[in-house]
Amino acid sequence: MNISDPIADMLTRIRNASRARHVEVSMPASRTKLAIARILKEEGFIEDFSEGQQGSHRSITIRLKYVGKVPVVSGLKRISKPGLRVYAAKTEIPRVLGGLGIVIVSTSQGIMTGAQARRSQLGGEVLAYVW
Repeated sequence: MNISDPIADMLTRIRNASRARHVEVSMPASRTKLAIARILKEEGFIEDFSEGQQGSHRSITIRLKYVGKVPVVSGLKRISKPGLRVYAAKTEIPRVLGGLGIVIVSTSQGIMTGAQARRSQLGGEVLAYVW
């Protein structure tokens, strides 16, 4: 099946799995998805992730993180979509919930959080909000 927006598919799988209180969720892998999973792990939104092989296709398995029975990820929102790209200059990178969440930005130096992009004086495509 062709997916027109694989990042939105990834975020939806994580959102649905966390609401259903699943321990882990699996999806097709790509470099972009691995970079987003790395950021989510570094920021403490997921427990861990691993890359594997399912037949002839690479896959990524994400272990979700909970506090008691409440998922740590309370919201994921795709911002820049294939039909409407959203870009931000280095001075215009948004803040999510006054700094309680993170913004994931694709820059010329790779995919990073909004705070890292501000420190590096880089702008780019605003991929998603996580809170």
